[in-house]
Amino acid sequence: MRIAKTFLALAALSLAAAWLLGPKPVMADGELDKIKQNGVLRVAVFSDKPPFGFVDENGDNKGYDVYLARRLAEDLLGDQTKVEFVLVEAASRMEILEADKADVVLANFTVTAERAERVDFARPYMKVALGVSSPQGAPITSVDQLAGKRLIVNKGTTADSYFTKNHPEVELIKYDQNTEAFNALRDGRGVGLAHDNTLLFAWVRENPGFVTGIEFLGDLDTIAPAVKKGNAELLGWLNEEIDKLTEESFFKADYEATLLPVYGESVDPLSVIITKE
Repeated sequence: MRIAKTFLALAALSLAAAWLLGPKPVMADGELDKIKQNGVLRVAVFSDKPPFGFVDENGDNKGYDVYLARRLAEDLLGDQTKVEFVLVEAASRMEILEADKADVVLANFTVTAERAERVDFARPYMKVALGVSSPQGAPITSVDQLAGKRLIVNKGTTADSYFTKNHPEVELIKYDQNTEAFNALRDGRGVGLAHDNTLLFAWVRENPGFVTGIEFLGDLDTIAPAVKKGNAELLGWLNEEIDKLTEESFFKADYEATLLPVYGESVDPLSVIITKE
């Protein structure tokens, strides 16, 4: 009996020594720890959607979403330059998260129930509705005018889904890139172009000869950061961050730095930004 007890004690000591000296199980880091260890926040933004996300003549990322992305990097990593911009098209915003090519999407991403099945949205930081721009000489002021006509949209946008679902009588001409879509409008390949009204307000100001004849269409929606489905830790941090930034009127400062120079006094800031009031 004494021998058996001694054997068991030695075996226990041997196992303890092996655990102490041997390799330890690898514990999975949280998503925030992974970002901090990588030393960079990967943010998906547009490259061709001024004034929200675009690359300027010097090759620098600029715009409302970019301004926010830099602040997120500053608050999470202590340095606003610790952000890696991942350029994305509208139709690939969800796929880029699912493929783990970005931590956060800030590409003017409108919150919808369908999208929320595949990604997780944080609290909103912007308001948006659909609009339709058209040539000044042949303005589209009612959806009724679009029956049997060609309307330009971007693939994977809320404009695409709205007209597909609600107005099958309208022929949609779809493009991947914003640049392609607006060039198609200039070339007369459609009678109008449907997009976020916040983008259209800016575009028509810089492109004489075009107007936004339909300024509000469908529901008033919101734009929010998106993360990979199930990424609860990063989502929680973003929610707290958006609350903090809203409280300190950060989005008013963002608007004044990036949108006001484009909109001028033609747009009410309260129709675009989320405020604490």
